[in-house]
Parts: sequence; structure tokens; C-alpha cells
Amino acid sequence: MYIQFMTIRPKVIALVASMLVVLGGLQILVEQRILMPSFAELEHDDARTAMRRINYALDLTLDRLALSASDWGNWNDTYRFVSDHNPEYVRANVTAVGLKQLQVNAMLVIDADGNVVMSSTLNLQSEQPMDIDFAARKALPADFPWRANLREARPVQGFLKTNRGIMMIAAAPVLDGSGAGPQRGMVLLGRLLSPAEIKRIGAQAQAQLSMAPASDAPVADQMTETADVTQVFRSVNDVYGRPLLALRVDVPRRITQRGHTAIGYASAYLVGAALVVLILLVLVLNRVVLRPLAQVTRHAVSLGESEDLGARLDFKGSDEIGQLAREFDRMLERVAESRRQLVDQSFHAGFAELAKGVLHNLGNAMTPIGVRLSGLAQRLGQAPTAEVEQAGEELQRGLPDAARRADLEEFMRMACGEFARTIKCAQQDVAVLTRQTSIVQSALAEQMRSTRNEHVVESVRLPELIAQSLEVVPDACRQRLTIDADESLRKVGVVHVARTVLRLVLQNLIINASDAVRDAGRERGTLRVSAAIVREADTAPEYLHLQCQDDGVGIPQSNLDRVFEKGFSTKSRGTNYGIGLHWCSNAIGALGGRMWAASDGPGLGASLHLVLPLAARRCEPCVEAA
Repeated sequence: MYIQFMTIRPKVIALVASMLVVLGGLQILVEQRILMPSFAELEHDDARTAMRRINYALDLTLDRLALSASDWGNWNDTYRFVSDHNPEYVRANVTAVGLKQLQVNAMLVIDADGNVVMSSTLNLQSEQPMDIDFAARKALPADFPWRANLREARPVQGFLKTNRGIMMIAAAPVLDGSGAGPQRGMVLLGRLLSPAEIKRIGAQAQAQLSMAPASDAPVADQMTETADVTQVFRSVNDVYGRPLLALRVDVPRRITQRGHTAIGYASAYLVGAALVVLILLVLVLNRVVLRPLAQVTRHAVSLGESEDLGARLDFKGSDEIGQLAREFDRMLERVAESRRQLVDQSFHAGFAELAKGVLHNLGNAMTPIGVRLSGLAQRLGQAPTAEVEQAGEELQRGLPDAARRADLEEFMRMACGEFARTIKCAQQDVAVLTRQTSIVQSALAEQMRSTRNEHVVESVRLPELIAQSLEVVPDACRQRLTIDADESLRKVGVVHVARTVLRLVLQNLIINASDAVRDAGRERGTLRVSAAIVREADTAPEYLHLQCQDDGVGIPQSNLDRVFEKGFSTKSRGTNYGIGLHWCSNAIGALGGRMWAASDGPGLGASLHLVLPLAARRCEPCVEAA
């Protein structure tokens, strides 16, 4: 027995170990999802910063090239040269030394019509002219985008693909030396983006820069990672707006490498600390919790096996387990006393609860019977029986007065007609009373069967069931309420339910709806009843969902959950004891279903829903005869 209950020790050890494993997993998750990405993000920021420096260096190079073009364009000699084409200007100014000082590979002077007035190229290493296709043109291409800048005298800069590689170009308008016009063309300077130039730009930005075809950059400004470096790409377009080249910056992943090292040391430390904590925690739990708990458990099991509620544990501990043991002993005393009282009261309490439900339903059924009997007695009491007897006696004695005899005979004929109408109405009342008393007898029989057997399941059509429920509803309720039977009641066809129980539940709901209309201060109201067959899944059993929605006084939000409580009611205690909806909920719950209420608030009506399982598959919707 002791070994059986000490199995909690390996469970606790396994639980603590599992918690440590989970914490270890969480640590790894934090490392992989938070720490390492943070290191990677630092590298990404570093790479983006490097690319921003590259962009700045590249823009600075273009700006300097544009400044040189602006100096040459806003020069009076250049202004005159565009007009007179004086070759002395070219021999004196456009020299190899001048181009090398400008650090340009090509220089073009273009007039206002886009014609090339002067073109000069230079290889900066060999100081020899170069064969550059763009500089060899006699005029700008017709689709060249900078023609608009030429007309508007605006400076511009960009990139252009040539037969000797990518060239950075900048152009400035030709002005008269004082920044005035009219402009006569533009000066265009170009510098090849050679590997040496790429290296110079990278050194200026303190980053490792390389150039590749535009197709090598998957997306503009995209970032990729390898085991050793973080790569940032920038796609550069030419003056036509087409992708021309891709600049790539490589940043070594030193931060991630150092992060891996630091996390490795931290993980080793945490694993060692977790093992130490596990051992110490198991030792403390075994002494403080597990052993006392095993003692309490053995005592509880022995009580369950012997059913001796007089045994006591008498635990001497002062901690929570000791307090629990003492409370357990006191609880045993209360349980022993409660069991004795429960045995004495359970029988009476069960029948008392059943009697409340039975009396409530019988009261609802007997009320219309009493009303009809009262009406029948009133009509019978109003019949002129005494006058008829007196008239008959006078006729039997024989009257010499012919006028008196004629009056009496006319009175007798009228009295016979009145008696015939009274008897006919009485027959109708007797027929209704007969049906209502049979319903009462059926309800009593059903209640008697429910005390011994399960509820009888019958095939029911819902419109007929509602009509049966209305028959036992008081006349005042029927006059106050209009039942709106939805088409869905017919469409569900035949269902298999405990007809009597469901009828009694519907009777209670109809009476409650009538009272809600009365409490709303209205003479007439409507109760709309709809139905549906529902199921949670294709293989799940079918359920009948009935909804009864009235337009009465409504239910406050705070009372929606209380309307099914035993003893709770918003009506007068003289007319209601709070067991109607409570009994309905219990009855539906006994059938395996449930009930709930819904309302938009006071004065907006209420709807009561009930869902109960069907005993068998429902029939297809029946087609009524025309």
C-alpha cells in the first residue's frame, strides 16, 4: 500500500523535470526567436548603414561630376563656342590634362537642338582616346530622356550603359557665365564606373562594395545572408529608368558569431543550474510535502475502504498539510452528521420537489376547467326554468282566456329555443371539459410513470403538439396571445420525443408569454414558435431546436441566467411560486437537452430556446393535402 501511494514522487520528479525541459525549450526558443534575431537585426542595421554610406558616396561622386559640368557650362567661352564652333576653344581647353583633372572619360558639348558640337574621350590610365559609342554620336538619340532637360535648361545626372561599361554622366546647361541665358545647349561629362572606381567609392564609404548585373539583385534593397556575410543589394536604373546594375555591400557577420558564443556559455550555465535546482527541489518536496501527503492519502483511502467515518488522522504538523489534515477530521464529523440527516430527508425532499412540479402543471390545466365550469353554471343559472314550470302549470289547468293561452304558448316556444341553445353550448363545454380532463388524467399518468420508468417517446407533429398545448391554456391567456406557428414547424415533419413532457413545457412557455404581454400593458401580443433540426457534425445525433419568441415585457440582462433558478420569479408570489421555468429546465435536462433565454432588454420581448435530442431519425417533411 505504501509503495502504491509513493508513486507520486516520480510523478513530481517527472513534472519538475518536464518544467525544466520546457523552460530549456523556452530558452532555446527565446534564443532562436528573440536573441539571435536581435543580433541579426544589428547586423542588418549595420548593413543598411553601410549601404546608406555607399549611396551617399555615390551621390557625392555624381554631385561633384555635376558641379564640374556646371562650371564648364556656365562659362562665357563655352557659351561662345556653341555659337561659333571655334576650334581654338577645343585646342586650348579640352585637353588630356584637363580631362584627367576632371577625372572624366568623356566630355560632350551639345547645342540646343541636341547635336553634338564637341566630343572628347580619354583613358585615365593610358591617357589615350577611347572608343565610346555614346561619345561618337553626332546627336543625342531621339528618345534620350535628357532632351527635355536640354530645352528647360535644368542640370541632371544619372547612369548610362556604353560599349565600355557603365558610365556616370552629369549634364548642365550652357549659360553666359553669369548664370543667365538664353541657354544654348548643355555640357555633358561622363566617368566610367570601373572596378577601380567601385573600389574607391567603397573605400570612401568604408564598406566592401562590388558591382554585378541588374539581374543578380532579386529585389531592390533586398538583404540576404550567408554563413559569413550579410549582403545588401541596391538596384540602379539608367537614365531611361531601366535596371542597369546592382551594387552589393558585404558585411561580415561578426556580431552573430559573438552572439552564438555568448549564448553557448549562458546555456551551459543554465543547464547546470537547472540540474542543481532539480535535485534540491526534489529533496525538499520529499521531506516537506510528499511524505506528509502520503500519510494523509493512506488515511483517506482506508476510510473509503472501511466506511468508518469515526476514524481520525490526528496529524501533528503545523503547516498547510497539517491544517488540511485537521480540517479533514472536522469534515468527517460534519459528513457523518450530514449523512444521517440526508438519509432522513432525501425521501421527503424528492417527493416534495416532484409535487411542486405536478401541482404547478395541474394548476395550469385545472384553471381553464374551472373557468368553463363557472361559465356553464352561469348559463344554466340564467335559463328561465321557473317561468317555464309556471307557464306549464297554467296551460295544464286550462285557461278560458284565449289571449292568455296564446301568450303562454308563444313564451313556451321561445323558452324551448333558448333551452336548445343553452343545451348546445353546454354540450360543447362538456366536450371541451372532457378533453381537458383527459389531458389532466394523461399528465397524472405520465407523472406516475416518470417516477418509475423513462419517459415514453412518441411520434409527434409539432403543429399538433402546439394545438394540444393550447387546449389546456386558460381562456384569458388564449385571448391575450396570438400564436404565430412558423412554417418550419411543418417542415421538420415527424419527430420522436417525450410528447407529454414537451407539451407541458410548451404550455408553461405559452402562459409565461401571455403574462409577459399583460405585464407590458398590452391587450394582445404574439408568440412566434419556430423549429429546426440541428446537429454538430455529420455523424453526431440530431437535436430538435424550438424557439418561442414573444413581444412582451422582456427580460433584463441580469435576469437571463436566473429565470431558470428555483424560486426565482418576477411575478407576484400570490400567483407564481417560481417553479414553472425551473421545472421546464429540469424536465428538458432530464431528457438530455437544455434551455436558455435571450432578450434585447426590457420592453423588447424575449425568446426561450430549448434543445433536446431526438430518439430516432426524423421523417421527411410531410406534404399536406391541398
